[in-house]
Amino acid sequence: MRLLEHLPALIVAVPLVAAPICALLLRTRFPYWFAIAVAWATFAMALLLMEQVLSQGVVVYALGGWAPPWGIVYVVDPLSAMMLVLVSGMAAIIMPGTLLGIGSEVVRRAKRFFFAVTLLVLTGMLGIVMTGDAFNLYVFLEIASLASYALVAMGSDRRSLPAALNYLIQGTIGATFILIGVGLIYMVTGTLNMADMAGRIQTLEGSRPLQAALAFILVGAAIKFALFPAHIWLPNAYTHAPSMVSAFFGATATKLGAYILIRFIYTVFGDEFAFGHMGIAWVLIPAGVAGAILGSLVAIWQNDLKRMLAYSSIAQVGYIALGIGLDNRDGLIAAIVHIFNHGLMKGALFLVMASVILRLGGANMTQFRGLGRRMPLTMACFVVAGLSLIGVPLTVGFISKWYLVLGAIEAGLWPIAILVVASSLLAVIYMWRVIEVAYFETATDNRPIKEAPLQLLLPTAALALLCVLLGISTEFTVEIASRAVVFLDVGL
Repeated sequence: MRLLEHLPALIVAVPLVAAPICALLLRTRFPYWFAIAVAWATFAMALLLMEQVLSQGVVVYALGGWAPPWGIVYVVDPLSAMMLVLVSGMAAIIMPGTLLGIGSEVVRRAKRFFFAVTLLVLTGMLGIVMTGDAFNLYVFLEIASLASYALVAMGSDRRSLPAALNYLIQGTIGATFILIGVGLIYMVTGTLNMADMAGRIQTLEGSRPLQAALAFILVGAAIKFALFPAHIWLPNAYTHAPSMVSAFFGATATKLGAYILIRFIYTVFGDEFAFGHMGIAWVLIPAGVAGAILGSLVAIWQNDLKRMLAYSSIAQVGYIALGIGLDNRDGLIAAIVHIFNHGLMKGALFLVMASVILRLGGANMTQFRGLGRRMPLTMACFVVAGLSLIGVPLTVGFISKWYLVLGAIEAGLWPIAILVVASSLLAVIYMWRVIEVAYFETATDNRPIKEAPLQLLLPTAALALLCVLLGISTEFTVEIASRAVVFLDVGL
């Protein structure tokens, strides 16, 4: 079908056009059902693009018929196809529960625009992972970022606005650093097409502006994916945002910063320049290890479970950065697989928080007392996703950490492998605190608590189930990650 040829353009255009339509629909339920339909449509298109990439190879789509490097081109390779499935899939899975989730957690005057802004975030995220134009990537990054700040600010918690402001300031700094880096590359190469940039950079490796460009992009991407010590914006943003927003961001937002870093390192600069000439491993590996250890340590002492999961995300981001910094096949596979797997487990965990907040009005440790008996299905999902976060065998978290340990051993960094295992043991502590309270303590009140409604329970159970299924059968994640590594190594 001719329509399939235009999927790269449609997957971005559909949510972009749908966003203002959502804003014009007057009643809350109309934009809700419309946004669900759009999210599932983009997910279907992402799966079709994934199938095309796996069966036919890289999909290249020139917008307006303008051939690169003169026109903007969308490129769907194994890495971007995997990211498309993650972003659109999380939107499709989480969207049905948003109407319940925003009931008491979004200020009344903002509810009408909630779904429109969410679709703008989705548009920006999809564009980031598909564009082959460096400046176009910045434009999509700003679309996603500005809409993200608005979603955090919509929270009814009075602390949402300061959290959104902090997120905006630091996010703007990160985006500005990336823009400066892109500008420096353009100044030297005279092109914005990433593949064209890569070809011209090979003859300019000693250029000081290129070295500065990589430094700016590294710092900007580190801020965007909350790599220690550039993580300050994340705890408050995830804690005080509406729970459904936290679930979507926890599964996707930081992963885009990691994607940007991987894309620029391997597609634009090349790993020889980035690691051999610039030595960015000396930044990524220490920052990754510090984030993994310190994020887990801080998570142990949190009583607000949304904040606990936020600090846990900082630790998991450390694993991704560490995998990239190892600069070998297993390390990069670990980073790419963990981007996807962490999206599944953290999405499930934040959806559990949304369910508990809906029923109990909060997600404090004391409110989880006896919850294993009062909301057994919801807590079962928490346990499964928590085991994945720890990295227990037969879960997706084990696959990521296995390849990360293999990458560290391959690089001759045995202490790093030991620290990865140690940080996993720290995850056991903070996850066990919740399980102990939920299953071995008695509730402080005797009022009946219903199980989470199906709109929240089904998406949570689906993600928890995927944490196990993709941990047992790894063909999907590991095979695609392996293909992505091969593609990134040879470039376009």
